Amino acid sequence: MSESDDNNLPSAAECDKICQEFASITGTDTALAMFYLQDREWSLDRALNSYFEESAAGGVNTASASALQTTTVIQTKKNKENKPNSSNKIPEQAGSGLPFRIRVLSWNIDGLDKDSLRSRTQAVCETIKREDPHVVFLQEVVVETQEIIQELCPLYHMIPGNEEAYFAAILVKIGDVQVEETKILPFPNTVMLRNLISLKCIVKGEKFVMMTSHLESTKEYSKERQEQLKQCFKYIGARDKGYTVIFGGDLNLRDNEIDAIGGLPENIYDIWEITGKRPEAKFTWDLMRNDNLRMPNRFKPRCRFDRLYIRHSEQKEVKAEYFELCGLERLRNVQRFCSDHWGLLAHFNILSKIPK
Repeated sequence: MSESDDNNLPSAAECDKICQEFASITGTDTALAMFYLQDREWSLDRALNSYFEESAAGGVNTASASALQTTTVIQTKKNKENKPNSSNKIPEQAGSGLPFRIRVLSWNIDGLDKDSLRSRTQAVCETIKREDPHVVFLQEVVVETQEIIQELCPLYHMIPGNEEAYFAAILVKIGDVQVEETKILPFPNTVMLRNLISLKCIVKGEKFVMMTSHLESTKEYSKERQEQLKQCFKYIGARDKGYTVIFGGDLNLRDNEIDAIGGLPENIYDIWEITGKRPEAKFTWDLMRNDNLRMPNRFKPRCRFDRLYIRHSEQKEVKAEYFELCGLERLRNVQRFCSDHWGLLAHFNILSKIPK
């Protein structure tokens, strides 16, 4: 996406309003709205037409599509004449209540940057509450931000990988995620207190192993980082094949480092790649768009340090449907972004059992 394309996008408030209209008309949620609208240049009519065409063809797992389609024709006509009001809205269905949809958010929240830390962390919490993910992977958590998150996100339970310096953590939605087992696995070669958090759990009746890490940072520690990544992949491969494994975080990866370890292991997939390699969702540490961190020279790097991977279960497929970035809005009160990293939000659908 070019800079001129970005300038033609509706404002954040307008995007939110369009998403709410889509969700109201279809009886779905704003996450699905974002899925359709972003790929259709934020045209509500085009997005609605695509949604109901796919519903009629069985491509969207939703109830009473034909009834909703009739409502859409009426509602769209009203929207052209008047602003929508509560009497026109179809009752909303909470995203977490849809039986087939799961969301995972991963974010380096930059707790090491003390500038406007409380405001930035509060905005992270607002994003979590708005997007309503079932599981959240966090990196660069510090004691101060840990306390803010636990205070402002009471619907989530935090599992920290450490409680000194800065560390990774996993949040799980209370009531939606049943934790079976938690493991903290230190990396033998770390010089930065890095480790792997592994969480065996049940989400909406499906078995998952959720894993996050913050691999060794900076170019100078490439060898250590590659070894840590190989350990993570080896651990994924050894997990029970009846569980879907989702792994990710701020892995500080360069593409040549993936090549250096022989590429991705069989049956492990990069979620950004399998959801279409959308260029606007590629760079997660992007100093051309994010100015929280200023380089001493004019060079502004763009890197895909943060990544998400999936290994499928043998019993049932959890399909990665959509991958997007979050935290893209500048905070008005401090004129900074939540973090120098964008957050990664992945949407999954639970499909029927895989035939043997």
